[in-house]
Amino acid sequence: MTAPDDRFSVMILCGTAPRHLYVANRLIRAGKVIGVVQEVGSRPTWKKFLRMLLHPSILLQKIWFSMRARRLKIREQEASFFFGTQSPVLEWNGVRLAAPHINHPEVVALAERLEPDLIVVFGTSLIREPLLSRARHAMINLHGGLSPHYRGADCTFWALANQEPEQVGCTLHFIDPGIDTGKLVAHVRPAVEPLDNENTLFWRAVREAAECLVELPSRMAQGERFGVIQTSKGRLYQVKERTLSAQRHLDHLLSQGMLRDLHLPRRIQWFYNDTLEQIAVDQMGDMVNKER
Repeated sequence: MTAPDDRFSVMILCGTAPRHLYVANRLIRAGKVIGVVQEVGSRPTWKKFLRMLLHPSILLQKIWFSMRARRLKIREQEASFFFGTQSPVLEWNGVRLAAPHINHPEVVALAERLEPDLIVVFGTSLIREPLLSRARHAMINLHGGLSPHYRGADCTFWALANQEPEQVGCTLHFIDPGIDTGKLVAHVRPAVEPLDNENTLFWRAVREAAECLVELPSRMAQGERFGVIQTSKGRLYQVKERTLSAQRHLDHLLSQGMLRDLHLPRRIQWFYNDTLEQIAVDQMGDMVNKER
């Protein structure tokens, strides 16, 4: 049984962008991280290239956004936001694995060997079985939108495009087989200022969510119970929906001063679950885990 002042052990599954490295580093500095897996993607193949040629509109969209990101130096701006003048690096010398995709058998095997209490996920593709059930206590995702209202991809973009800047934020949630549909742990809304844009708001939300993640292992180990069922399906946004016309629409809204008179403070909402039914379910899960 975990001592009241102990932290749960943590395994991190993340991507390779500066924001992913920043969140991983915050957890590493907080202690109890026992392993890190980075999803680095697979190498380009002719098969993938030919598949893209069958969808020329999607290919052109990817090329345009890639050129736009390079022109605006978005990756450099992201690195500066999270790391200042330092290079974005993972501050970890322990067990580490680079995987072509997050559900790779080597990732599953590593989780089975490490037996983490918590698996924290940020910036990977969809987690599937058998990896999905490899955390002793829970698997928690940092999602870049407010579920269930905004699920899927580019949620900060869509909250702004829908003229709902108050709905910009991140969600911490337990992972289930769906896409951002698991029980809610926390909603993290960043401060919103007149000079903000999609990137600054998204990055600020991630930075605030990282601080909540740092608190979570010790709070859970000390008996705090989180997890509230999402009561609606909300809207699932896909990468292909972010078209050039949608981008121009948001650019126009921002240029016209959509955020001009807006000053919103940071807002954090934790979702506690202390019902007798949930406690019974958790206790049953603990018994199953002990029997494994």
